Amino acid sequence: MKIAVLPGDGIGTEIMAEAVKVLQVLDLRFELESALVGGAAYEAHGHPLPDATLQLAKDADAILFGAVGDWKYDKLERHLRPEQAILGLRKNLGLFANFRPAICYEQLVGASSLKPELIAGLDILIIRELTGDIYFGQPRGRRTAADGHFPGAEEAFDTMRYSRPEIERIAHVAFQAARKRDKRVTSVDKANVLETFQFWKDVVSEVGLLYPDVALDHMYVDNAAMQLVKAPKKFDVLVTGNMFGDILSDEAAMLTGSIGMLPSASLNSSNQGLYEPSHGSAPDIAGQGVANPLATILSVAMMLRFSLNQPQAALRIEAAVKDVLAAGWRTGDIYSEGTTRVGTRAMGDAVVAALHKSKG
Repeated sequence: MKIAVLPGDGIGTEIMAEAVKVLQVLDLRFELESALVGGAAYEAHGHPLPDATLQLAKDADAILFGAVGDWKYDKLERHLRPEQAILGLRKNLGLFANFRPAICYEQLVGASSLKPELIAGLDILIIRELTGDIYFGQPRGRRTAADGHFPGAEEAFDTMRYSRPEIERIAHVAFQAARKRDKRVTSVDKANVLETFQFWKDVVSEVGLLYPDVALDHMYVDNAAMQLVKAPKKFDVLVTGNMFGDILSDEAAMLTGSIGMLPSASLNSSNQGLYEPSHGSAPDIAGQGVANPLATILSVAMMLRFSLNQPQAALRIEAAVKDVLAAGWRTGDIYSEGTTRVGTRAMGDAVVAALHKSKG
């Protein structure tokens, strides 16, 4: 099993070190190979996704990704900014299905900004289409307006578009995932305004007929955003497009108390996947040893389950994280009175110790 390890920028190197530490405790054989990506790759090679890094990712069974980005790169041309690395990996590897679970651990109910009764027992899954929509649609750019309210003025434009095959394949992913859960899918759209999402709604409805055992409902994205904070446990699986999924999954992250707890998986049709924490590179705390590594460690569990066919190892890691939380260990983002505040390395060590204990 070959794993490409791409730490990236900011806290990426710190959290990745803990994830690798956890991997190395397991009784499994891995070939780990690291490479630069994002701002670190730009500094060394002049591009956020060098050819060698892309080739390593293509050749791997799975990619473990840290985070990219730093404010100091904001003035670079867009194609050279660190964030282009993740977009390039999604496009070149065909990573079309993004899984973003939002689970509220029993020990962290008090860390959420919502009332405990709203989020206790929360377990929802957001499935975001990742390679279409306005992020990749063409044409896009800037020009002088020929008409409209301000003819002759400079304007910018992007194109929102989806094809039937793109919608069908992500819908199948959502319904199949729901079959393993509570058998409910909510498709999020803006069909009342956007032609693209009327088409989305129509196609998802057609695919839903192939899954009579799964209940399907449709919800406008603005209502979905409201319901996520009003009654989040009403959802099971949410499926939506690239832009709406980007926004809603970050909103759902905060229901759990901290985005530092949320892993993610981005898969292609061969189940090759890129696994990363849902948070960013956090350059403001980089190098301080205070970042929460649990989202990255839980991303390792997702990698073992989805791409490497090691479900038992995935369960061991998830159980170890629960044991660590039950023991009261907390990084700053999830700290509360009566618990023990620790740094990045100590939290990783605690998970490793829990894994050793479960083996013994």
